Amino acid sequence: MGRPWLFFAVSFALSLSAGLSWAAPDQEFDQGVDHKPVLEAAVAAAGSLLPAASRAHAKGDDVPVWISVADKDVSVLGEAFGLPDRPVILQGAGVSIYQARTAELDELSEAMHQKLHKCGGFFAHSTLEAAKADLEPAPAAAARALTIDQGAVVPAMVALADEPSITKTITRLASFKNRYYRSKTGTESSRWIGEHWKELSQGRTDMSVSLLKHSGWTQESVILTVTGSAEPEKVVVLGGHADSIAGWYGGEDATAPGADDNASGIAALTETIRIIVATGYRPKKTLKFMAYAAEEVGLRGSQEIAASFKKDGVAVQGAFQLDMTNFNGSAEDIFLITDHTNDAQNAFVGKLVETYTSYKLGRTACGYACSDHASWTKNGFAASFPFEAKFGEDNKNIHTAQDTLAQSGGHSKHALKFAKLAVAYAVEMAK
Repeated sequence: MGRPWLFFAVSFALSLSAGLSWAAPDQEFDQGVDHKPVLEAAVAAAGSLLPAASRAHAKGDDVPVWISVADKDVSVLGEAFGLPDRPVILQGAGVSIYQARTAELDELSEAMHQKLHKCGGFFAHSTLEAAKADLEPAPAAAARALTIDQGAVVPAMVALADEPSITKTITRLASFKNRYYRSKTGTESSRWIGEHWKELSQGRTDMSVSLLKHSGWTQESVILTVTGSAEPEKVVVLGGHADSIAGWYGGEDATAPGADDNASGIAALTETIRIIVATGYRPKKTLKFMAYAAEEVGLRGSQEIAASFKKDGVAVQGAFQLDMTNFNGSAEDIFLITDHTNDAQNAFVGKLVETYTSYKLGRTACGYACSDHASWTKNGFAASFPFEAKFGEDNKNIHTAQDTLAQSGGHSKHALKFAKLAVAYAVEMAK
């Protein structure tokens, strides 16, 4: 499909060349004159008229990436992103790999949202070699006995979950202009999460917070570790993405509060951390809370982390993903995503809901690579993804400037349910 806005912007700039100081006078392109300097100048001038994603092309500061997309999504996306017009680099297992550029990832993310109502929906890789792994079936997660027997501990902790506390965190994260992975405010917002988690964990020598730098973008992933008292080498992961996006055209300049997607998930995890500290709970296995960078542009942050855990042989007992928790769009309270997740762990999470809450449980599917749980699944780790609503009945305002707390009634009563579930999962998994 290309980019018609770049053509028209450059054409417009060229049409004004006679009145602009950079234009070379009396250039005749049909006489063999080198027109590259004039076109470069036109692109530079047009850059000031273009949105951020366009300017990345004009400046040439984007780099090649390889994207993995489900074959069944390609025809739907074709008109929006032009995948049928791109050569397929590799194909297999219902997945196709294409080459793109980093400046195009926002556009693909928006196409996924508009055409398939997905948050994410593809993997992005910095090398073709890394992308090749997406053509292989996900390795099976190690079978583990998952039991529920912490009834003396969990109910009292769950009872401490506080809706105003969750609302405060959502409000603070949504106050950033955006949390875009390449923007100044995206970097600042993740560092705020890190500082806030440090404040919550003050006085706990078994808790630490680190910022994980990624190559290729400025936003860091945030990891809070609660070291296990008996089996610290065994790790339980609870995560959600920290970034936000609004359309492909705004990039770092867009207004993207991301109150539901995904300040709500980070807020529920933050409340879980607060409760752990408030109760003095000390897990026997290690807990790692993660706020992933760059989820909206191909699950890039979580992929990097999950792949490194696999490479290092980390004994991940399970991964729990919270992405969009505060829009109560369906009759049921909590929906378990059934695809690209682990059946045994999903059954366990369902029993947690039944045992420790009065919430109604539903099940739904969201498709290929729809959130960070898929990064853990494809690396052979058991992952579950409790979601706010039936897919298709969730928040329609995500990826826009209207993704505000007001769309959820100005409160976080729905996200409170997921904070309670996260507490139960953490305690029962890390015993």
